[in-house]
Amino acid sequence: MSLSDRIRIHNVTTLSDDWYVLKKTSFDWRRADGSWQTMNRETYDRGNGATLLPYDPIRRTVLLTRQFRFPAYVNGCDDLLIEAAAGLLDEASPEDRIRAEVEEELGLTLGATRAIFSCYMSPGSVTERLYFFVAEYDPIMRTGRGGGNASEGEDIEVIELGIDAALEMIGAGAIQDGKTIMLLQYAALNLLAPTKAAA
Repeated sequence: MSLSDRIRIHNVTTLSDDWYVLKKTSFDWRRADGSWQTMNRETYDRGNGATLLPYDPIRRTVLLTRQFRFPAYVNGCDDLLIEAAAGLLDEASPEDRIRAEVEEELGLTLGATRAIFSCYMSPGSVTERLYFFVAEYDPIMRTGRGGGNASEGEDIEVIELGIDAALEMIGAGAIQDGKTIMLLQYAALNLLAPTKAAA
């Protein structure tokens, strides 16, 4: 049985259509026991996105951003957030979008990129699916200063961290962004693990 056989949508109301789209939907859900239950849910549609972690396998470093995030601020975060470069797809493919975002935010012209996975980051209320990438870099690939797009309110600082320091910052609460934590842990497990001689 497909999900379309288990859901009957009755009404969809647009609550807000400003920055992104917030809708309220009334529907019936067919439960596992065969009974139908009426539910109301709000969904926030901000589009899909992509994120990428540049890593230097020789120096065991990564490039990240530091920027102000208002939603985090109103929920108690009293600091700038350290994040992997990311952006919404709009009409672009995930790879094309993230290449443009990395150049804009980090000043980095990428070579080969590698898609590693995609996932829904907050499926209880947000429709966004995020595509995750990694790419090797070295300092000569920094062709610009980065910083983001000022006309869109971006005021981004570029930071380079050793992978070990970045992982310690997760434990200390200095890195709190979910996508960034996922990428750093992926890098530590698959890309920048200590060599046997260094272990």
